[in-house]
Amino acid sequence: MSLLAELTEGMSLPEIKKSVIQRNINLYAEASRDFNPIHIDENFARQTPLGGTIAHGMLVLAYVSQMMTAAFGQSWLSNGKLNVRFKAPARPGDTLTVSGRISKIEKSADRTWFSCDVLCANQQGEPVITGEARVGVRNDGDSR
Repeated sequence: MSLLAELTEGMSLPEIKKSVIQRNINLYAEASRDFNPIHIDENFARQTPLGGTIAHGMLVLAYVSQMMTAAFGQSWLSNGKLNVRFKAPARPGDTLTVSGRISKIEKSADRTWFSCDVLCANQQGEPVITGEARVGVRNDGDSR
């Protein structure tokens, strides 16, 4: 990233919005081999305290990673780390907004480390995921 100097503490990261749809949940179940009926069996899920199917937590977490990739590119993919809490389920019909803010910048000899507060919230503004992301960007612009 050649624009390191322009990134400052308190700066917001570009938001992304995602629609949660059952088809994508089913596709994720296929890819992950996680066929828990709470995710894919609408009749079963209606009988549970959750009252319907929910997205896999790792599917929703991938949206957080997508936002960090948009902000930090290959550096995120090479050395990004997440520390999050799952706060509420994401359901078909939800529109999720993933946002972030740079909370701390630390410089070392070869990298600049960015700590970011991250939030994934549903259309009512209720947190689905909260936490912190950390990524190191090489000072020479190399993405490794």
